[in-house]
Amino acid sequence: MDQVSIALGSNTLSIECGRVAKQANGAAYVRFGDTVVLATACSTNPREGIDFFPLTVDYREYTYAAGKIPGGFFKREGRPTEKEILTSRLTDRPIRPLFPEGFKDETQVIALVLSADSDNNPDIIGLVAGAAALYLSDIPFYAPLGAVRVGLVEGRLTTNPTYAEIKSSPLNLVVAGTEDAIVMVEAAAKEVSEASIIEAIQYAHGEIRKIVAGLKELFQKMGIKKREFTAPVRDEALYQEVCSKVQEPLHEAMDTSRYVKLESHRKIVQLRKALVESYPEDDAAKRRLVSHYFDSLEERLFRDDVVLKHQRADRRAFDQVRQITSEVGILPRTHGSGLFTRGETQALVTVTLGTAEDQQRLDVLEGEAFKRFMLHYNFPPFSVGEVAFLRGPGRREIGHGALAERALINIIPEEADFPYTIRVVSDILESNGSSSMATVCGGTLALMDAGVPIKAPVAGIAMGLVKEGDQYAILTDIAGPEDHYGDMDFKVAGTKDGITALQMDIKTTGITPQIMSEALSQAQVARLHVLGKILETLPAPRADISGFAPHIYALKINPAKIGELIGPGGKVIRGIIEQTGVKIDVEDDGSVNVAATDEPSAAKAIKMIRDLLADAEIGKTYLGKVVRLADFGAFVEIFPGTDGLLHISEVAEHRIRDIREELKMGDQLLVKVIAVEGNKVRLSRKAVLRDQRAKTGAKPEPAGPAGPQEEHGEKH
Repeated sequence: MDQVSIALGSNTLSIECGRVAKQANGAAYVRFGDTVVLATACSTNPREGIDFFPLTVDYREYTYAAGKIPGGFFKREGRPTEKEILTSRLTDRPIRPLFPEGFKDETQVIALVLSADSDNNPDIIGLVAGAAALYLSDIPFYAPLGAVRVGLVEGRLTTNPTYAEIKSSPLNLVVAGTEDAIVMVEAAAKEVSEASIIEAIQYAHGEIRKIVAGLKELFQKMGIKKREFTAPVRDEALYQEVCSKVQEPLHEAMDTSRYVKLESHRKIVQLRKALVESYPEDDAAKRRLVSHYFDSLEERLFRDDVVLKHQRADRRAFDQVRQITSEVGILPRTHGSGLFTRGETQALVTVTLGTAEDQQRLDVLEGEAFKRFMLHYNFPPFSVGEVAFLRGPGRREIGHGALAERALINIIPEEADFPYTIRVVSDILESNGSSSMATVCGGTLALMDAGVPIKAPVAGIAMGLVKEGDQYAILTDIAGPEDHYGDMDFKVAGTKDGITALQMDIKTTGITPQIMSEALSQAQVARLHVLGKILETLPAPRADISGFAPHIYALKINPAKIGELIGPGGKVIRGIIEQTGVKIDVEDDGSVNVAATDEPSAAKAIKMIRDLLADAEIGKTYLGKVVRLADFGAFVEIFPGTDGLLHISEVAEHRIRDIREELKMGDQLLVKVIAVEGNKVRLSRKAVLRDQRAKTGAKPEPAGPAGPQEEHGEKH
């Protein structure tokens, strides 16, 4: 068994190999605090005829790791949760570009959370463990990779902050990199400046180098020998033959200033088909090679145009954003809607407002949690002119939705100010580059159209990079081919004051801080341009929410009276709901939200609640109803469930002999509370009559015959 320990922040990261999972090509047992993740890496021979790198990354959180038993009927882990899918992507994205070009062996990385403490998120540990398992194996993965999470705790950059620390941090940044370069960045932020982001990334890179040094030390201790891998050599004669046949028409077909996306794509497909069919049908291997060389030529033409000719496929300037149009309120019955179009990318985004009972319940390792803001992203096949089955959301859709959700969540008003559950749905109707950022822009429009008082509007933009040696070009608002053949996909979202979300994926071995700084600066200019276009359509949130949305009215009750409102088995609150048709949510602190689609129903429910839970106030006058008569007086109900004793001596200004001569059951009369003793309320009609007489100057009532005026201590 070999082990290395690395000091990170206020804790220690330990990486151990050789004790468990010894039949995998590589295995790393990684511990940080009491959080433990086991990651394995296995690789087999490539499948016949495969033309891509089949890498699979799976991250799973076992509930036993946190001392919990799964909920549900089967009591075992089921399909991956959203967090597990997102963490699988988080691990996949930085390791994929570090495999050697041409490597096509089927490869799988599995990360299993075996122990989870209440402080340390296992996702970042899983990323480190997955990269370590690959590097400390015989698989040709040559670059040691590290990763850390960075937060701003009390204004200080902190490595791998705890759950509690990250909740109060304005920055939640994950960075992965090698010794020399950054390969992935992902962040959620509360309007953090570009300069602060760069500073945090550089800080993270310093911490990553500590992990890389530890991995190198462990690699030497274990004496690992990598299996031999030779990248396939290009048949130069065949490649030149392909170039001579299709270079000119292919270059013309790629010109999207002349053709729309689908027409350009159609021409390229036809060229490929004709080229492949020009070779013997019985030579399948040669046909596959020709198709691959066609792709290589297309990539070379694209990159040469950008780096050498300073020319994009659609002839835009490097810092130019495509044409933007947007509309709001286009769907008559949704609570809010926005249609955002940028070039050939279009997102239809809707907002639905719900009550507290619509919140999503999350059963996660760190404990139960609830989400009141959700963003769901859909990518139907027609958005790119394809035919495919409509399935549930895939990893890509979940990842794009999570990025857009991170961009918008910090501008959502606090629940105390806007007590609604908010669901945003983005349906991509057309796609040619950065539909996730179109979702952010459409989401801002839909939220404002729904009357959600967002803290600030958010816009997003996708940046690209093409780098050849020391020459490079940063591209604003990348289209599909620029994403596919470029070296970077860098998405930035934020308000006019700062960044709210960031995601960067690198397809090369990394980029320098200088390039990243330039990309952020160029993205800021583009983001503000897009933001201006959004505000031209709708400059501020609407003053009122949709008439089709539930209107929520808030009131506060004494927490000690929550039980009275609920009633035995929920009988009382159900009765109010059935009589009024509203929804009622009650919090432990006494906050009560009444949701209704019409104001009269809400007003009726609120009155019933207030009447039910009202406390009698000394000196206050109530219109009461006689509910019981006794020789010594009457019991008068001043509001539902609360009655007081109107003693015979307090009925009138004159003496009365028989209460029944003065009052009868069901009589309504004004009474004043003169005393409250525990649960006993004492009332006076005489005090009300005196007050009225004092105002009008009238004489007192004539005295009547004497009667029983002595007080009785009857309970009520």
